[in-house]
Amino acid sequence: MSGNPHESPIKTPKQLVIVLVLAFAVPIIVIVLLANLATSGRIYDKDSPAMSPEEVGKRIKPVAEVNLAAAGPASREPAAKAEGKNVYETTCMACHGAGVANAPKFGDKKAWAMHLMHGTEHVYENALKGKGAMPPKGGNLTLSDAEVKAAVDYMLGAVK
Repeated sequence: MSGNPHESPIKTPKQLVIVLVLAFAVPIIVIVLLANLATSGRIYDKDSPAMSPEEVGKRIKPVAEVNLAAAGPASREPAAKAEGKNVYETTCMACHGAGVANAPKFGDKKAWAMHLMHGTEHVYENALKGKGAMPPKGGNLTLSDAEVKAAVDYMLGAVK
């Protein structure tokens, strides 16, 4: 290079064409080689003994195994309470936490007394089918009836 710092290393049109071709060709060749390596089968060999159904079963057993020991009646009540609290916090609290659209506030005995005078089943029915501004299941139609009832039980537990 000469003493001029603004001078380009590409001096002829032939050099420019070579640089442009290499700028496009080299990345494409690298991508093709990497794709070939990834799909060549060196990483995953379906005929390997490690891929036999027995070996695969051994590896997924800790994840796929179902344990029904804790599903007895003695353990259901705490789970239902936790489930009700979770449903309340994710769905019901938006309105019942602040009393939006005359929704009885969580823990407000006076507000809930009007609803409880008809009985708990009536409160369940209102929660499941909706009442006034409240849509069915609090607007979360993916909830099961049992989950909605657990949330109602959780809210009623705060006023009893």
